Amino acid sequence: MQQTTSSNPRVSAKGPESDARRPAGGERPGDSYVQSFARGLAVIRSFDATRAQQTLTDVAAATGLTRAGARRILLTLQTLGYVETQGRLFRLTPKILDLGFAYLTSMPFWNLAEPVIESLAATVHESCSAAVLDHTDIVYVLRVPTHSIITINLSIGSRLPAYCTSMGRVLLSGLPHERIDQILDASPLTQRTPRTLTDKAQIKQAIAQVREQGWSIVDQELETGLISMSAPIRDRQQRIIAAMNISGNAQQQSAIQMTQSCLAPLLDAAQRVCELIARRG
Repeated sequence: MQQTTSSNPRVSAKGPESDARRPAGGERPGDSYVQSFARGLAVIRSFDATRAQQTLTDVAAATGLTRAGARRILLTLQTLGYVETQGRLFRLTPKILDLGFAYLTSMPFWNLAEPVIESLAATVHESCSAAVLDHTDIVYVLRVPTHSIITINLSIGSRLPAYCTSMGRVLLSGLPHERIDQILDASPLTQRTPRTLTDKAQIKQAIAQVREQGWSIVDQELETGLISMSAPIRDRQQRIIAAMNISGNAQQQSAIQMTQSCLAPLLDAAQRVCELIARRG
């Protein structure tokens, strides 16, 4: 399975204001780009597990905005109910979840896949998840944990690099070759463990194998001790729209043993979700 560095992505090292000026993909903003809206999103993203509460100064420093600019955005978010204050500290409110769940509820497989993944987790007695691709990352949209396998805390919305995760390779396998090249070129191919593939040609070869066999297994590339196996979820046009996975502990079973015990239930569960999506139309 794939795990994330945090359940909430942090802003780039250059600061969210830099991100706010640059749309996804790095292209130059055009006349239709609303910078104030982008800065508002940067302020929201500045809050995470390590910065659940921030002062105005903290937010300005984290986003690269001026104190006046950060204050206007925070007060606007407070008026809309997305931020609350206690003394000098600002924090997000539960209403912020509306933004994420608006996306989740619009997904064709969200309600269909959840009971199937819960059943799969009960069958294999391992943590199971589903994720979608967002540029160089996978983003968790469903998760049924059974026990803690790795040090990273995962939840819905958690992000992990696509290049070294089984769900990431499944999702990449459904893309054209030129798009895979673009994503890998934009990815920091970090050696996370001694087993992590960081050579672009080797990663592309692994993705090609996933495309050919229809499923993926990653043996301790994301984190030592973690084995993850994934299968694609397809829409009616057979496009890969998500990936479903099972994660296991390498100390309890090898990759070969996990394939023998978990591959058939995983493929069956993924196929059931695909059939449900097809029937739903």
